[in-house]
Amino acid sequence: MLQRSGQCSGASSFARSESGVSAIEFAIVAPAVLAIGIGMLKFGIAMSHYMLLNNAAAQGALTLALARGTTTPHTTTSTAITNAAPSLTSASVTKTTTINGTACTTDTGCASAMVAGQTARVTLTYPCDLTVMGINFKPNCTLSAQSSQMIQ
Repeated sequence: MLQRSGQCSGASSFARSESGVSAIEFAIVAPAVLAIGIGMLKFGIAMSHYMLLNNAAAQGALTLALARGTTTPHTTTSTAITNAAPSLTSASVTKTTTINGTACTTDTGCASAMVAGQTARVTLTYPCDLTVMGINFKPNCTLSAQSSQMIQ
């Protein structure tokens, strides 16, 4: 019977042991998978905000177009925009209303400018945040939406 000399049975079993490999693989892969998951979540939130902003602009333009003859067209339009996008921070939504290209910033200014057949336009902007794990992928990201309706 031949015996091999110079080999330790404990060392060879240690070299072939794979008990901690999966933990090491997880430690290497987890940050990348986490970053991708958080990125998808952030992008989904931004898309949701964009859809809400688009809907709010359409609702605002419709409300402004139908407000001819009322005493508070600007206030009513602003309220309609806020109500159409309840999950957006209303203080962060920048609203611009125009009638035939002329800014409409007060109730009296809007009421006097409203003539049937002219264009009522609402433009909205809202900041978005695409920061994932400390990296801002789109600095100064701003969502914008606009909608127009003919004044009735």
